[in-house]
Amino acid sequence: MLSKNLRQLRAVQGVSQEKLAELCGLHRTYIGSVERGERNISIDNLERIATAFQITVAALLTADAS
Repeated sequence: MLSKNLRQLRAVQGVSQEKLAELCGLHRTYIGSVERGERNISIDNLERIATAFQITVAALLTADAS
């Protein structure tokens, strides 16, 4: 669910992986691997991503995050 929501939110807001990584203080390859479901993401990094999108962590993890 997180991977799908992350890709969808980036597309809707027109944000590249590189730009999102910059906003979160994370590396672009880390964002890409989270989107592909290759990483176990920490709650701290979930919060960073949610903050960048100005949504809650819960919204990132639910079926209707957009």
